[in-house]
Amino acid sequence: MRCREKYDGSFASQICGKCDSLLNVIYDEKHRFSYPKENLFWSYEKFFPECDYKHFKAGGTNIIIADEDGLYLKVETTNPTRSFKDRGSLIEINKAAEYGYREVVCASTGNMAYSIAHFSKKFGIKAKVFISKNANKDKEMLIRGTHDADLTEVNGDFTDAQSAAIKYSKEKGAFLTGDYCYRKEGQKTVIYESMYDLRSVDNIILPVGNSTLLAGALEAIKYMKQSNAIKSVPKIIGVEAEGAKPLFEAFKSGRPVSREKVNTKADAIAVGFPTFGDESIRLLKELGGEVVTVTDKEMENEQEKLRKMYGIEAELGGVASIAAYRRLSNEGKTLAVITGGNV
Repeated sequence: MRCREKYDGSFASQICGKCDSLLNVIYDEKHRFSYPKENLFWSYEKFFPECDYKHFKAGGTNIIIADEDGLYLKVETTNPTRSFKDRGSLIEINKAAEYGYREVVCASTGNMAYSIAHFSKKFGIKAKVFISKNANKDKEMLIRGTHDADLTEVNGDFTDAQSAAIKYSKEKGAFLTGDYCYRKEGQKTVIYESMYDLRSVDNIILPVGNSTLLAGALEAIKYMKQSNAIKSVPKIIGVEAEGAKPLFEAFKSGRPVSREKVNTKADAIAVGFPTFGDESIRLLKELGGEVVTVTDKEMENEQEKLRKMYGIEAELGGVASIAAYRRLSNEGKTLAVITGGNV
């Protein structure tokens, strides 16, 4: 996405071999989007990168009609590792297996590594994880103990962990996974499934960490509109924590995304330099979306309300979307995506 180099599908990496920047998936013969007969993750396989996929479970999550008029909740906590990350991990690990890799590596704030470790184990592939030493220790236990990943704590934030993962992939020949092009394709199914159930919506609110879900959602909406599968484009709203808001600052100032220090309890969205930040801003401006922030206290309040009202356990970053909904000035049918439940 920096030097505009092009590769065919046999190129077994998610970063450019020429300039090390992000790659983006382009389909040679892209079908028009159409709704499948069933609203399940694998029903959208024809919109994925070509691969002989193993159909492990992910997605197909429910939408709850909230007590507030016009609010709908897409609950991603019922995925195998309790977060939306499973949608992208399934694409990445399938591709790693197809390319013949025996080891994958990723950087994570927690949920990503848990998901990668889960599916790597199913494929019999080793998983190496770099994670900030400030990450959630319960998540670390799941990653290392439950799914046998080799975990290294990094003295820094997510961006430092990401640099360590890239270095490891080059030195050890491991397939680099995480917030890259194949993951983005899987995460688009959050939108495909939601629009299947709702057909039309005025606002879609998404928590933002590395901005891969946000970029994927915007691409999915654009694609569905071009295919005449939806009549109007909903307003896509990305939500960052007040203590980790590089995308918000870049969107507001009109400058490229720059790295910021993070200070938030919402570890799932504690990212100081979102990988797909600049792409997300470009698409937000093209489609008329926006970026907002919420405080840790606001997320804590929504976490408790969700537990009491619906019996749903969600992490702070997962409920950032509901906290942002409280700030919406415009009315209308709104979908808030609850991205994770690893408390």
